[in-house]
Amino acid sequence: MLTIPGPSRRFCDGLSRRNFLRIGALGMGGMALPDLLRAESGSGLRSGHKAVIMIYLPGGPPHQDTFDLKPDAPAEIRGEFKAIPTSLTGFQICEHLPRLAKCAQHYAVIRSISDAVDDHSDFMCQTGRRKGNQPPGGWPNLGSCVSRVLGPSDPAVPAFVGLEPRMQHRPYNAATAGFAGVSHDAFRPAADAKSDMVLNGITTERLADRRALLASFDRFRREVDSSGLMTGLDGFNQQAFGMLTSSRLLEALNVEKESAALRERYGKGDAKVHGDAAPMLNEQFLVARRLVEAGARFVTVAYGFWDYHGNNFGNARNDLPLLDQALSALIEDLHDRGLDRDVSVVTWGEFGRSPTINKDGGRDHWPRANCAVLAGGGMKVGQVIGATDRLGGEPSERPVQFGEVFATLYKNLGIDVNQVTIPDLTGRPQFLVPDGCQPMKELVG
Repeated sequence: MLTIPGPSRRFCDGLSRRNFLRIGALGMGGMALPDLLRAESGSGLRSGHKAVIMIYLPGGPPHQDTFDLKPDAPAEIRGEFKAIPTSLTGFQICEHLPRLAKCAQHYAVIRSISDAVDDHSDFMCQTGRRKGNQPPGGWPNLGSCVSRVLGPSDPAVPAFVGLEPRMQHRPYNAATAGFAGVSHDAFRPAADAKSDMVLNGITTERLADRRALLASFDRFRREVDSSGLMTGLDGFNQQAFGMLTSSRLLEALNVEKESAALRERYGKGDAKVHGDAAPMLNEQFLVARRLVEAGARFVTVAYGFWDYHGNNFGNARNDLPLLDQALSALIEDLHDRGLDRDVSVVTWGEFGRSPTINKDGGRDHWPRANCAVLAGGGMKVGQVIGATDRLGGEPSERPVQFGEVFATLYKNLGIDVNQVTIPDLTGRPQFLVPDGCQPMKELVG
């Protein structure tokens, strides 16, 4: 990777400015940042562009202890937490989510996601599909599809930004650009710094002198590449240089531009890596909001480690207040800034947890029922969709598929899932969501 040396100013998560200036491997390996970009530009959020923020909760949080409590179930089912009222009549959530309880009118909860699989992976949360029977190239994640279909709204900001770290359990980073193409994979401003190659003395002015060399390498690589994935890199190179000479992306990543009061509202969270997944960096929620405001169309955040096979309630007592602060701040901040019509937020994990508490005081994997929280996007919020049975084990009303949520998010972005396709690596057109999945009428009419 190429790093353009700059001031070592530290940002909210301990990364320096240099971490954000990497543009790929100049020379024999090619440029990675241009592979993340498309050349087309459009209007920014300031003039109405739509965006999505996805909060992925690795490991699968316990739905019975968050948004689908069962206070009348036996003790071995209901657990230790009390249900508290929210701003919506008749809707109760966990006592450790008091801030979300106060702003329940600004989000919707789905209690009946029914088609998860027993797999610790971000694949279904990011693609809306199962891993089996994939077309050539593999199913792309939502952000890559959005980048491919819509392109960037601002030439200086990637369409798709991934704030999640490379996690120890690699399947938590399983979703890729697939057949959408490597040029539409996420721009990751906090990637592994050990892979950097620092070129001392290279300035942004001198980068222009290397365009001819880069073009030569690109032409050579396209000639020897039979997959077709290298097509179009000249345009991506142009935008990569544009990003390097613009401050818009760096400004968006710098939460110090926000007031101290707002940063305090989001909180710091916990910088410690939890389990084999991610830290709970609350300021990444604020960075996500700043990125979509700057022009990003899709931003992902991975938050915490929710695989509570043991000590479910002790872990949740620590983790839920952090999530409560970060998510409520994001939802309210978008609403206060008038962005709730244009920016959709989805928060979920890969599956739910078992109704019965195990011998270690934990809950085990349970793909048959799962929750999601959705906000913004002009959706019909302030409601609960679906229900599970008295034990929280099976959907009893309105089973929902991951693909239906994806179809809803695409509609919020202005993409018609019945019309838009992306060709796989054989050239066969593939629809964006599984067959039969349509936008949820409960949310978008």
